Amino acid sequence: MTALPLPLPLRLSAEVAAARAAGAPLVALESTIITHGMPYPQNLQTARAVEDEVRGAGAVPATIAVIAGEIRIGLEPAALDDLARARGVAKLSRADLAACLAQGGTGATTVAATMICAAQAGIAVFATGGIGGVHRGAELSFDISADLQELAQTRVTVVAAGAKAILDLPKTLEVLETLGVPVIAVGQDGFPAFWSRDSGLPAPLRMDTPEAIARAHKMRAALALPGGQLVANPILPGDEIPAAELAPLIAQALRDAAAHGIGGKAVTPYLLQRLFDLTEGRTLTANIALVLNNARLAARIAQAMARER
Repeated sequence: MTALPLPLPLRLSAEVAAARAAGAPLVALESTIITHGMPYPQNLQTARAVEDEVRGAGAVPATIAVIAGEIRIGLEPAALDDLARARGVAKLSRADLAACLAQGGTGATTVAATMICAAQAGIAVFATGGIGGVHRGAELSFDISADLQELAQTRVTVVAAGAKAILDLPKTLEVLETLGVPVIAVGQDGFPAFWSRDSGLPAPLRMDTPEAIARAHKMRAALALPGGQLVANPILPGDEIPAAELAPLIAQALRDAAAHGIGGKAVTPYLLQRLFDLTEGRTLTANIALVLNNARLAARIAQAMARER
């Protein structure tokens, strides 16, 4: 006897539901930046600021999280505040999203999990800070973020400031090419490196307008190609930390991680904290600035998609 499929536990906030009914542009936002990115109350202030940037640019924000076994598409103010204060929240990706839902758990969504949930809710544009990628030393550890595979199979346009600079960026670009993921730099020929405008690597593609990016998304669908596209939006000049300044600090942070035996999932949070210390907080300030910048661009892309509909 074939088991009937479980109903998808998906709940839209009132704001998101109204936007969907009206055909208004929507932008998905992740929740790990709230639970794992910074302490309270700065995490709540940043989450609200990102949502406000999306609204100010003409779209409706949909912050995504799993709460008590439900996929929440858009968080009401009280739910956002509760999540910002919560402790021990799971960090969800493709591998553990279904298990968390099935067990009635609560978790924050990474890039990969946010893409999955956004696609289920019919949201085509997602703004984040930076994607995960190929970790340094991956030829030995095989440590490659699930974000890359997700970009290859889930049809969502992801706006990010490139990949996190602590990663092996040349290998990250190689894997994205192998997986057939379009990597589009906005307004420049170089691939941005999160806190820095230019990694020194050429971007595979360049587009200069939200309309061009929206058309490329639509054309992939018309060709029945799986997956989304990575829109690499460089941090604004006044907010960046130049790559030449960061490079020796990243090298030091990597040495410190090795000396302390830090490995696996603990590497990224350790390196981000170490760089925060080494730059006296400048990396966090830049991180917030680039997320806001990405939110504005994502809203304009979502508007362009809505106009084409």
